[in-house]
Amino acid sequence: MISADEMAVVDENAAALGVPRKQLMESSGNAVARVVREVAAPGSSVAILAGRGNNGGDGLVAARFLSEYDVTVHLLGRAETISTRISRENWDALQRADVDAREMRDSATLDLGSPDVVVDAMLGTGVTGDLREPERSAVDAVGETDATVVAVDVPSGVDVDTGERSSPAVDADHVVTFHDEKPGLATLDCHTTVADIGIPAAAERVVERGDLLRVRRGGETKGENGRVFVVGGGPYTGAPAMAAQGALRAGADLSFVAVPDAVSTAVQSYAEDLIVQPYEGDRLTPERVPDLVATAHDHDDVVVLGPGLGTAEETLDAARQFLDAFEGRAVVDADALSVVPEVDTDADLVLTPNSHEFVELGGEDVEAFREHTDAVASLADELGHVVLAKAKTDVVSDGERTRICRAGTPGMTVGGTGDTLAGITAAMLATLDPFESACVATYVNGRAGELVTTERAPGGGLLASDLLDDIPRAIWGDDGADP
Repeated sequence: MISADEMAVVDENAAALGVPRKQLMESSGNAVARVVREVAAPGSSVAILAGRGNNGGDGLVAARFLSEYDVTVHLLGRAETISTRISRENWDALQRADVDAREMRDSATLDLGSPDVVVDAMLGTGVTGDLREPERSAVDAVGETDATVVAVDVPSGVDVDTGERSSPAVDADHVVTFHDEKPGLATLDCHTTVADIGIPAAAERVVERGDLLRVRRGGETKGENGRVFVVGGGPYTGAPAMAAQGALRAGADLSFVAVPDAVSTAVQSYAEDLIVQPYEGDRLTPERVPDLVATAHDHDDVVVLGPGLGTAEETLDAARQFLDAFEGRAVVDADALSVVPEVDTDADLVLTPNSHEFVELGGEDVEAFREHTDAVASLADELGHVVLAKAKTDVVSDGERTRICRAGTPGMTVGGTGDTLAGITAAMLATLDPFESACVATYVNGRAGELVTTERAPGGGLLASDLLDDIPRAIWGDDGADP
């Protein structure tokens, strides 16, 4: 079972893995044609109602596979308004093949006649709410026929996730959906065919550019895209500053850094965008914890705990007390990771261990996480938190779901890239669930490293700070998607 949003992610990941959307559309259209053959004999009349997106493109492809039928294609609108390249190509192919394919420029002119079969390829899984013209009139026209109705992916006017119907909506006799069942289809009184269209299993297992579709921006009020509160520093100054900057570059509206007064000036010097909140002393101690927890709770901050804290016993005690008291969302990294097995926290945590820290958390000592994804899943299940295990190939698990991420370059073994990852994860955690946050963040961090390596450091010498400028482009830039 897969939702509409998740299906969009999988489609884009399949393209990133080398299975182009045009190929998937060809398989989808063929699957629709197979169902038409099951419900009507050769020579029957078939009316295909095609929208101007990829759902319509599936219908256009189906027309080519139905040469033994009397097929008429009705495009809902002008051909020049078809919204995707591959659908335009399939429309052009019908024109060259002399298929009866018509543009419906005015909804009042739609005449379906008396077809034996109507193929509803008007609206896909991503469309919800009340129908507009010309789809509204087209749905009414379908209802006036006595035809057998075959819907492509979902009947137009039906919410594929909930099964809720707009008024009007297509009453389908058959639905051909792709790759996996959709939740809302179970509520319909019709026959559903789930067609395998060649999407590889890796499109769901490997984190790829499709996962960036999960990223969303909030409104125009400062803070709606997240406030990140980095608690770190003391022995080290670069790590908390890198994490805080990574969060800003990944879309957080505000980034605060709570550090000992002894290093606050040094941390502030890294970037004027950081809001540094110093406290007395030269390291984190237990007496500072109540104020830090109160600050995080008061502002609903996403916390990053650990970068540059050091391993002094009183600092680790403070980290334990912070996690005991904190009830929000947090990324736990670096020195703070070792205390996680000792605490019982109500917080939602994403843990970001390297191989050494993974063992400290209680995980197996394995050579490569990619070959031992079950070890990551087991630790995540045992701890009750999301684990993002960092290596050449990162592995993310919440104990039930496990995915791998291959983005990145060998140069990212340099110190500091884990700090940028922690900050990116925190920014994502402001709007996504912990598992999705970790998946998106590891891809963004690795993709930023690839951009730096390709364009500015092809011979080596990558610095973690180089990633900061390319984090926004890794998220929002054109990554070669096939529209």
